[in-house]
Amino acid sequence: MSGTAMPRPAGLNPVADLPKPPGLHWNVRAKQPVAYSVSMVRGLLDLDNPTLAFACGGGRGRTVRCLLAIDSVVDGLYHDRFAEYFTHWQVDATWQVVQGDEDAKSLDQAVHVTEAMSRMGILRRAEKVVAVGGGVVLDIVGFAASMYRRGVPYVRVPTTLVGQIDAGIGVKTGINHGHHKNRLGAYFAPELALIDPAFLRTIDPRHVANGLAEIIKMALVKDAVLFDLLEATAGSITPETLAGCGSAVSEVLSRAISGMLDELEPNLWEQVLERSVDYGHTFSPSLELRADPPLLHGEAVAVDMAICLALAHLRGHLSAGDTDRALRLLQGFHLPVSHPTFTHDLLQEALSDAVKHRDGLQRVPLTRGIGSVVFANDLTSEELGRALEFIDSWTAPANSELVGAAV
Repeated sequence: MSGTAMPRPAGLNPVADLPKPPGLHWNVRAKQPVAYSVSMVRGLLDLDNPTLAFACGGGRGRTVRCLLAIDSVVDGLYHDRFAEYFTHWQVDATWQVVQGDEDAKSLDQAVHVTEAMSRMGILRRAEKVVAVGGGVVLDIVGFAASMYRRGVPYVRVPTTLVGQIDAGIGVKTGINHGHHKNRLGAYFAPELALIDPAFLRTIDPRHVANGLAEIIKMALVKDAVLFDLLEATAGSITPETLAGCGSAVSEVLSRAISGMLDELEPNLWEQVLERSVDYGHTFSPSLELRADPPLLHGEAVAVDMAICLALAHLRGHLSAGDTDRALRLLQGFHLPVSHPTFTHDLLQEALSDAVKHRDGLQRVPLTRGIGSVVFANDLTSEELGRALEFIDSWTAPANSELVGAAV
């Protein structure tokens, strides 16, 4: 810290005669390093695997405590295994069950988690919160951990595909507020994210597609090899094959995770607002909160990506053939490419909201060929309308074979 002050003549009243601005001035500068690990671990709940116990500060022959904030569905499936594991490793876990649906992603839920920390009397640095579940639960618990005593350490155990390759490995936390997705939140890194593909054995096939949307996103903006790999494995990625994590699936997961972390690491606090990982996330937040029946996050992202593929093609950034390949890949993984709620008015409203979030510019990522990205700041209402017409034409049975017919 540096400061300057005007000298005080002798005899002046120390209160009434303070120097007038700019006579007093201080500059404070500080840096806070961020370091956390993401590990893929097989058999996380096996009794001979100490990884989770070590993450809680245990595994050294003494009893430790933690708060286990766990998704209600995951608790129903794995309660006994977590209990047996913690007993074996002398971890005294306080259970807090958290609802994992999008409607529960609220300030009330985050406060409930902080109240559980208070009832437990969690120590501010020595004891951990362990967040177990999908992206919604990880966001709620991470936000709660950031608020309680201005930050308590937490560990993430993502149990869904979207959690393991996206929501569980970054530093953002957030809850929905009003009619806006993730409007309240914080950047708060976990100490550790532990990814066990075995949890994916019990997810619904719809949640496989939900996570694959985020993997397709990374392929389109960053990794053409991953795109080719997804094309080759379409139809064979299931909860069982994900849990088995054979060579092809392992490469899909590892490329998606490493690609995401590679994009996030130099820009954790989003000082740079042109982010390729925002692909598919310009229009989808508005759609996700308004679709009835509800869409999963990845499903809304898929519809957004389809619009962005159309925009890229109409601007000459993406060939007709690659546009067709990308749209077919989305459909091949049972993801939607259109939705009746996605009207021209909603697109304009969503873009306007994105401009506020992105500090006055559109900064819309569009594919420039498969595996690369370019940012647009001058999308027009007319272009949005043409993109909708393009997707409508592409999905029409008569025109589905000719992606360029709507241009």
